[in-house]
Amino acid sequence: MEMKGLKKEIIEFSNERDWDQFHSPENLAKSISIEAGELLECFQWNNNYDKSSVCEELADVLTYCIMLADKLDVSIDDIVLEKLEKTKKKYPVDKARGVSTKYDKL
Repeated sequence: MEMKGLKKEIIEFSNERDWDQFHSPENLAKSISIEAGELLECFQWNNNYDKSSVCEELADVLTYCIMLADKLDVSIDDIVLEKLEKTKKKYPVDKARGVSTKYDKL
């Protein structure tokens, strides 16, 4: 399923339940953070994670991200590609390859 089909399924699911009324950009951003915390919890004490649990939490994060992009009327492809272009400039290959140094310290 492509992103448009996935987005359609998510929006349809929400609309069937009349949940859009709760999905302000602020609430969706909060939900992303909450679900990201639950994703992080899967790795809290060691790296012996349960892949199924990780995938469920990752799906929650992605779902809320897709919903927020829809609410803001932005293209996920466009905003990710625009950010990637900015990040390429911050982290040129010749300086950033193989290192995890922050861009302002390269």
